[in-house]
Amino acid sequence: MTAPDFWDDNDRAQSTIAELNAVKSVVEQFQKLSTDHEDLLTMLELAEEENDESLEADIASGTAELVRKANEFELQLLLNQPYDKLNAILELHPGAGGTESQDWAQMLYRMYTRWAEKRGFKVEVLDYLPGDEAGIKSVTILVKGYNAYGYLKAEKGVHRLVRISPFDASGRRHTSFVSCDIMPEIDDDIEIDIRPDDLKVDTYRSSGAGGQHVNKTESAIRITHIPSGIVVAVQTERSQIANRDRAMKMLRSKLYEKKIEEQQQHLAEIRGEQSDIAWGSQIRSYVFHPYSMVKDHRTSVETGNVGAVMDGDIDAFIDGYLRSQIRSERTES
Repeated sequence: MTAPDFWDDNDRAQSTIAELNAVKSVVEQFQKLSTDHEDLLTMLELAEEENDESLEADIASGTAELVRKANEFELQLLLNQPYDKLNAILELHPGAGGTESQDWAQMLYRMYTRWAEKRGFKVEVLDYLPGDEAGIKSVTILVKGYNAYGYLKAEKGVHRLVRISPFDASGRRHTSFVSCDIMPEIDDDIEIDIRPDDLKVDTYRSSGAGGQHVNKTESAIRITHIPSGIVVAVQTERSQIANRDRAMKMLRSKLYEKKIEEQQQHLAEIRGEQSDIAWGSQIRSYVFHPYSMVKDHRTSVETGNVGAVMDGDIDAFIDGYLRSQIRSERTES
């Protein structure tokens, strides 16, 4: 940061500052945990010396809080994969079911936005296609913050909702599905070969929220990568150039994600494994009726507090999945 040319690239400078603040936060958390631990030991010694039972409740509650914070800190340190620290691009796509599934996508969009806000992450909407009657047909958001991808990669998969549909006059129970795709926002210094001849670029007028410029100019961009069939769209920036830059970043991220998936599939074939990627292979179920429960099918982590989950309280599921992956990696190694 003391280099004379540090501020020549403002985006890279801001990224470096954000990483510095994140590392400082880790150090400060460790120092706070150490101080709290020493304070508890001092309190315990005092209680034993003076045979003061009145301190037992404070020691018990302080120990429980220390364990909770230590577990959070440990998980943060375990996010050490190459791209865990990067921002995350999150996409939601409703399955068959029309308005019911589109409404479910809207609910998940709100859930992830609430989760990000609670963690102090920033959320930018890159593409938003509203539903015909309610909900959304698709949405793409950028979650900006240290380790955003590391945490959110646990959410990739199909999310299933069971409830009495508010859109069914007969009051019948409906099951809806929404796919959640997560990828890291790849840095410019990571090489992804994209040939201009492989791109088909379309411009169109923006739809949805965005200010007075919406529907007046063809500032929205849709880029198709012809060899892979990958399509990305961005409509939230005011200029076509800015939207194109954002779209190219998304394309690079998707191509990177595709490359990783192909490598993982190849390794699975070598091991003789088969992974079911059918629409019905949901990672988590959210049941509103006939009982209240959210259960992650990969880890068996569950809760009956559906309201809290839909307000963004999903850390228990993320924690459970990431720790299960770490245990699997250690077992294989």
